[in-house]
Amino acid sequence: MDGKILKALFEPKRFELIKLMAERTYCVRALALKSYLSESAVSQHLKTLREAGLVYGVKKGYYTHYGLDKDALTAVIDELSAIRDTKRKPCDGPFYGCAESEYLRCKSYVAPEYREKNN
Repeated sequence: MDGKILKALFEPKRFELIKLMAERTYCVRALALKSYLSESAVSQHLKTLREAGLVYGVKKGYYTHYGLDKDALTAVIDELSAIRDTKRKPCDGPFYGCAESEYLRCKSYVAPEYREKNN
């Protein structure tokens, strides 16, 4: 996933704009009124969202109306779902943990003298 997408999604004001645009398209002025932001702030947020590919603009006369690209959002959701659904692998290294556990001194490391004997 592109870093621009994560940057765009995880800023609270931009996330609020995304939720608004999920319902319908809006011009900058309407988004500013609904989100209690200035028009220039909305424009800057929309620029970030457009660069991330999450928002599209449609020219309607003098104004541009912005909407959420639901296909792009679906791709993000699918990628995050794949990460969430990844099955965890058990620790199977030589030290009852990862192969680097002795070197890293992670909490799963058990020194040989304290290991249970499986006889």
